[in-house]
Amino acid sequence: MKFFFIGFLIITLFVFSACSKAVEKKEKERIFVSILPQKYFVERIAEDNFDVQVMVQPGHNPATYEPTPQQMVELTQTKIYFSIGVPFEESWLQKIQETNQGMKIIDTRKGIELLEMVSSRDLLIRIGVEKKIMEHKKATEIIPEKDPHIWLSPLLVKIQAENIFNELVISDPGNKDFYHQNLKNFQKDLDKIHNETEDIFSKIGKKEFLVFHPAWGYFADEFGLTQIPIEIQGKTPNPKELSALLSFANYKNIKVIFVQQQFSSREAEVVAEAIKGKVIKIDPLAENYLENLRVISRSLAEGLAYDVD
Repeated sequence: MKFFFIGFLIITLFVFSACSKAVEKKEKERIFVSILPQKYFVERIAEDNFDVQVMVQPGHNPATYEPTPQQMVELTQTKIYFSIGVPFEESWLQKIQETNQGMKIIDTRKGIELLEMVSSRDLLIRIGVEKKIMEHKKATEIIPEKDPHIWLSPLLVKIQAENIFNELVISDPGNKDFYHQNLKNFQKDLDKIHNETEDIFSKIGKKEFLVFHPAWGYFADEFGLTQIPIEIQGKTPNPKELSALLSFANYKNIKVIFVQQQFSSREAEVVAEAIKGKVIKIDPLAENYLENLRVISRSLAEGLAYDVD
């Protein structure tokens, strides 16, 4: 009888423990974000209080991404979706909302003035290079659209972090002070990396850099740089525009083209060969945001200083 009781007690404790863990697991509410840097932002404020899932997986392009069936299932049990304005959201956010009418979709761009994505042709015209391109009948037609790459500006991430914090407090008011302290710490780190990066580029005379895809508009704007994209909205320049671009690159002694890891570098390699330069890959979508910005800043600075002569 004694052994039966002990056995019963062990089984009861085991079942109770398993149930407690299951309840504990269920209590961790799920949050979805679009890209990896946002996961870092949310977890800097909430730490591990939420189960944070990322829509666009490593190596994939936010412009063309399609959610997996498994992600669509997980979204049915998601409390908050933090959007950021990347292209795939235009096609999918409404469908995502339909999977879970109770899920809140929070636009983290709130309070941010969005820049327009500018083609190399327009940039060259603005600075007085090859103005005749604008009159060319076969000029590449680009319809201006807003630049979604707001996470690449540390100062704009401070605003995004504030938007995330506000929603977390609504969802979990009991941890407001905890979240607020984490927010302040995160924003201090963002100020620090802004100052570090500003110091790096203040010491470099050359300010223009070539990129394949125009992901660095906000970064360039924050640090007094000018990105000159080869393609925009998937459209590459026509021969006359490309000729002007190459002439400008040679005039400014630009010898490096930056390509993000999610894109093919084939076309960029052709341009690099024409200017006797090289291609460097950088990743705007890495999860470890602060460290990645340091890597990007060093790569850009080295590229600006690079001279094959």
